[in-house]
Amino acid sequence: MAETLGMLCDKLTIVKLKQYHTEDQDRLSSLANQAILLQTEINEYISDAIDGKINPERMIFASNKVYKKEGNTVREVFGNFGQVFFQLSDVNCRLWHEQEKVYEFEKVPVDEKDNVVKQLALLNLERNNCIDAINELFKNLISKK
Repeated sequence: MAETLGMLCDKLTIVKLKQYHTEDQDRLSSLANQAILLQTEINEYISDAIDGKINPERMIFASNKVYKKEGNTVREVFGNFGQVFFQLSDVNCRLWHEQEKVYEFEKVPVDEKDNVVKQLALLNLERNNCIDAINELFKNLISKK
């Protein structure tokens, strides 16, 4: 098992973003299948954790990002599962739109290029913090059991 609950939730939000941004029926069908598989995997992961089949220490795979904190402010991640999952969905949406700029980077005005790259880095840090927070919340919940 290489996935954590946070990683699976992250993948599911990205599948939903892809569904939202495409009209191609073949792709939509494939994405629908991916969504079902991920939902099943999330349910099985939670069930296995509750049944004690997953060691709580393996429920965390901290990103341990190393970066210069000064000048790189990232929104704080806090709250219960629903709140953190909502924040993960939100940051993935913002990350999606920032990443779209990179696909046509030559069209981004020169004086805005540094900001696009910086935003991608900060949003990815926030995304990783959300994934880590979901994992920590779940580990703590299962450890209390």
